[in-house]
Amino acid sequence: MKKLKLLSASLIFIYLILLIPEPNPDEIKAAEGTQFIWNRDSLWHSLEDNFVKAQAIGCIKLNNQIGKNLKDFSDLLSYIEKVNLKPNDRTFDSLLKIVFQSAPLIGACPDSAMQFIELNNQLRQIVKEKSRYWNLNELTSRNTLYKLIYGSRAAVEEIILQSDKNETPNLIDQNDEKSVTPSTTFLGVKIHSGDILLSRGGAPTSALISRGSDYPGNFSHVALVYVNPKTNAASIVEAHIEVGVAIATLEDYMKDKKLRVLVLRLRSDLPEILADPMLPHRVATASLNRALDEHIPYDFEMDYKNPDKLFCSEVASSEYSRLGINLWMGKSTISSTGTAKLLAGFGVKYFETQEPSDLEYDPQLSVVTEWRDSETLYKDHVDNAVVDAILEWSEEGYEISLDWYMLPIFRATKLYSVFLNQFNEAGPIPEGMSATSALRHEAFKAFHNSIKKVVLVKADKFKLQYGYIPPYWRLLEFARNVIQSNRKN
Repeated sequence: MKKLKLLSASLIFIYLILLIPEPNPDEIKAAEGTQFIWNRDSLWHSLEDNFVKAQAIGCIKLNNQIGKNLKDFSDLLSYIEKVNLKPNDRTFDSLLKIVFQSAPLIGACPDSAMQFIELNNQLRQIVKEKSRYWNLNELTSRNTLYKLIYGSRAAVEEIILQSDKNETPNLIDQNDEKSVTPSTTFLGVKIHSGDILLSRGGAPTSALISRGSDYPGNFSHVALVYVNPKTNAASIVEAHIEVGVAIATLEDYMKDKKLRVLVLRLRSDLPEILADPMLPHRVATASLNRALDEHIPYDFEMDYKNPDKLFCSEVASSEYSRLGINLWMGKSTISSTGTAKLLAGFGVKYFETQEPSDLEYDPQLSVVTEWRDSETLYKDHVDNAVVDAILEWSEEGYEISLDWYMLPIFRATKLYSVFLNQFNEAGPIPEGMSATSALRHEAFKAFHNSIKKVVLVKADKFKLQYGYIPPYWRLLEFARNVIQSNRKN
């Protein structure tokens, strides 16, 4: 009996010791920057009103208006392509206006959806070409590029969600940028060694990575393609929080849940590529060889200047930088105190960094193709809306509550993970992540999922009542209301 009491007392003592919190981190200082805020709620609701009116009017009566809008869209793109425009030129406002005017009509009458999507692909290509001569760290340049590319993407995706699955293909061809490096086929498209894959994962933290910056985006992960010149087999070099830098086959890459994939390629007319057309392959080879030769831990701090540890963006940027090409011409910043504090809880220390989503806007890169479908797209939008609402809530000074009584269990799990790491095995808590960060990560997932569950119910009721899928701004309203209701209760 004495031994049992002694054992019980010892376990309680150990548990209490393990409950002692870690010292408070250094003062969290967000980056110097400016958050992009649309502040156009009235516009979004007017677009929805126009969509409902268009459904009531009918496509036969709207065909002439849709045709005129698409011609105006095409003519404006042709004009912009021929002239040199500064980022503050009002022509860009007119371009975005015609995109938003057309989208509700085509959402209701999707026969012209593919023509609209193709015009938006041209928009992205032309605007990126023009931005080669802009200073992408200057606010006006950055805002114009973001509004046009992100705004047109948002319009296209609302149309896809309202359309029948068979009316818009999963794969959208954009531009077969020339390359002489070894190639293979991926998702029905030729990809080359040195290409960069942007993707969006299905976890709540993937949504947080996509949305948690000054320019909220659509991608959470970056990977680099290597193609063997003898076998044409592709390897994907990428960094995962669980294992650090790793190599995957194309099949394994796609098995890890992807809500969307964007293929990017260095422009063939860049001076560095003209001087050395095989440079992208040399970058991919160096990256692959390093991943084979050494264990590279995941960089939770998101310090893109530290080559010893790499987060996903660095897998692409580090080797390209070594050979003279600096990706992310516009640096990513996280200037929101609430967002920075939330990310710091997961181990992030650097808030001027390289966000995956921002690479889409780099004018050195051409968009080769994009894959997405309506089912995964809807999940993407719901997850984004929930995260955006959480980030707004965090900016007001609120924090996700933690089950601190679980900390001793997480610390024991971390100890077990460290033991496995000694044998090059991944543990339940990733190398480089503390037990407290892991506890916060689980709390964030639970909080996100609890809100999402209610949002999905509200979205289903909305569709049943109004006959169409709620657009993004409605999903965001639902998420805000859930959080507000939770606060009251």
